[in-house]
Amino acid sequence: MAKDFLNLIESKYLKKDVSKFNVGDTVGVHLKIVEEGKARLQVFEGIVIARAGSGVRETFTVRKISYGEGVEFVFPLHSPSIENIKVIKKGDVRRAKLYYLKKKVGKATKVDEKIERAASAQPAASPREEVK
Repeated sequence: MAKDFLNLIESKYLKKDVSKFNVGDTVGVHLKIVEEGKARLQVFEGIVIARAGSGVRETFTVRKISYGEGVEFVFPLHSPSIENIKVIKKGDVRRAKLYYLKKKVGKATKVDEKIERAASAQPAASPREEVK
């Protein structure tokens, strides 16, 4: 009963147009920053190393290397200060959390890119099947 009531209240704060991304993807997070009454957009681009939570409380962690230092931000997915999330590159990883990237240096911090096949590209039929 109480859980249904919470879900009902939280549902109006959920964003409808959240882009689909996974751990390992390189994303650009467009943040709305207000300074002295003026609003501007700032893009934070990096690799998604973790996702946690669900509903309004869902968060994701983005990591990038800036001037030789690792920088991580934990963003609430449904925050009103996030304008949009743009997927730049799909990553091919086998872990739900990529915390091991924190210990890596240089090119070792790169994540392999996922190569997606077209749905129409199916294997050709063997010659024996065509003869029947």
